[in-house]
Amino acid sequence: MQHFDSDYMEGAHPLILQRLAEINLDKNPGYGGDVYCAAARRKIREACGCPEAEVHFLAGGTQANAVVIGALLRPYEGVIAASTGHISVHEAGAIEAGGHKVLTLPQKHGKLCAAEVRRLIETFERDGNRAHMVKPGMVYLSHPTEYGALYSAQELREISAVCREYKIPLYLDGARLGYGLAARETDVTLRLIAGLCDVFYIGGTKVGALFGEAVVFSRPELADHFFTIVKQKGALLAKGWLLGVQFDVLFSDGLYLSIAGHAIDMAEKLKAGLREKGCRFYYESPTNQQFIVLENSRMEELAREISFSFWEALDENHTVVRLATSWATREEDVDRLLCLL
Repeated sequence: MQHFDSDYMEGAHPLILQRLAEINLDKNPGYGGDVYCAAARRKIREACGCPEAEVHFLAGGTQANAVVIGALLRPYEGVIAASTGHISVHEAGAIEAGGHKVLTLPQKHGKLCAAEVRRLIETFERDGNRAHMVKPGMVYLSHPTEYGALYSAQELREISAVCREYKIPLYLDGARLGYGLAARETDVTLRLIAGLCDVFYIGGTKVGALFGEAVVFSRPELADHFFTIVKQKGALLAKGWLLGVQFDVLFSDGLYLSIAGHAIDMAEKLKAGLREKGCRFYYESPTNQQFIVLENSRMEELAREISFSFWEALDENHTVVRLATSWATREEDVDRLLCLL
């Protein structure tokens, strides 16, 4: 069986496992107050070009989204997101369970546009009944999106400008950020994201770590009492060094971008092979996620030898499926997959 379901099917990069074994019997203070978290924070701040940034480590993406959004919004505010955004569709109502409405907008391959964001905010501001309504309190983006699409630098600048005009924070979900930064067609850098977004997270779970996300507040004043809020939400890991050491390794010697680049190389090889075989792309992603359209009978046949992710039913006879590479994908596995196809 060939496994291309997702990019978190493997464990962790060997250098992380090696470092965890080396420090296994060391005694460390809890809750992120250790030397490994401190070193990781320094390296992340340097990589972001944001020396004053607040950096906090959480265990997973849904947890990070729920805690950050809950911390930044007032009780009467909601978060603007694409209708396909992870917080809108695949987080089991975690944001709504925290008391905040997700205000969805039309999207293209998972991306929002600045004009739609502005229109929603202005419509709210002009509404005479707005005191009875949920106020747009922040904007949520995912980069890459759930469809593997990437924002351009200009698109991010335009959305950021709208957020700053209306004084609401811009939050970027970076669960697969490494794969976005390593994509061959991008003009977006980590420093650009830090300059345009008020808060974002750098995904580790899907990019080489056992688990963990690094939440970066490039506007540190927004992180007031964030540690306490993380604790209150049950998201504070007692053995915080297990998160810190992983990001310390990932942000040493360019490892994070290097292993993300390997996933992109494997995805490009896969994409070229799929194209040669005449596969129909739903969307040709520049990242590690590839989306193809299969006849349902063919999908059922392939499922006996290949595991992939159901994405959406296109019509009665066709389904969109996702094939994902990762930092650990082997070239021979891609070759085998293409043979099966």
